[in-house]
Amino acid sequence: MSENISVIQSIELKLHESLALTDSKFAPPTLVQALHHAIFPGGARIRPQLCLAVAAACGNDDPALSLAAAAAIELLHCASLVHDDLPCFDDAATRRGQPSVHAAYGERLAVLSGDALIVLAFEVIARAGNRSPLRLAPLITTVATSVGSPNGIAAGQAWECENKVSLSRYQKTKTGALFEAATAAGAQAAGSDAETWRPLGEWLGEAYQVADDIRDVMADQSMTGKPAGQDIAHDRPNSTKELGVIGAIQHFDQLVMKAIKSIPSCKGEKLLRSLVAKEAARLIPDDWFLEEQRPIHSQYIAS
Repeated sequence: MSENISVIQSIELKLHESLALTDSKFAPPTLVQALHHAIFPGGARIRPQLCLAVAAACGNDDPALSLAAAAAIELLHCASLVHDDLPCFDDAATRRGQPSVHAAYGERLAVLSGDALIVLAFEVIARAGNRSPLRLAPLITTVATSVGSPNGIAAGQAWECENKVSLSRYQKTKTGALFEAATAAGAQAAGSDAETWRPLGEWLGEAYQVADDIRDVMADQSMTGKPAGQDIAHDRPNSTKELGVIGAIQHFDQLVMKAIKSIPSCKGEKLLRSLVAKEAARLIPDDWFLEEQRPIHSQYIAS
């Protein structure tokens, strides 16, 4: 990777390269358009950034594999959003400030787009395994378990169909699983131990879902790029409902602190701490709350 290309730029280039695999004169043109609509423009790309940051902290001796893993995780995240927006789930008309895939292309193509992105994610990883083939099996296993059942995002979505669910269990599967995969896969792509890095993804993923719960209550559509009030409308588990808004924000801050403290001592420790802190500040800005309501927030911003 050229030093002149930022991490975000490298992720975007890899996503474009990955989607090029789906396009040919034999491909259904509207499906190709729908796939691009699902990926671009992107959100914060925090999951692939996290994957690459961990790979860098572990030496990143196979940049092609770590970038493929990062792109695959983002493809899977985008696939989950396409399915999450469908009428059978959220029936969301917008995503990232533009029409959702089903709103723009219809339900059938939305379902197929999500499915195609899931398959593409694994193809992208498989194509990058030439240099380190022995890393492929554990890497693919990590990514696969973060998507399926019982501990992946499919299970997380399925919990919404049950009458009763633990809030923590719901959050860990629906959101935390892919964050945990991002940190573990980053380590595995660089030939390091996945278990050392799983806690960072686990804590950060749970924090991200708590933040999403808070934003669903407090933020408007112009800020989130998607309809607000979805959890209340669909009677889904939500941290603010269980803990109250102030309790939820304090829980979020505690989870972020746990994520930062879980980062092992390494050459990339400072970068990872900064990445987590900046993302936390972006998700839940200070000006939403009084200073006394976020007593530990300044600690992780300064860390």
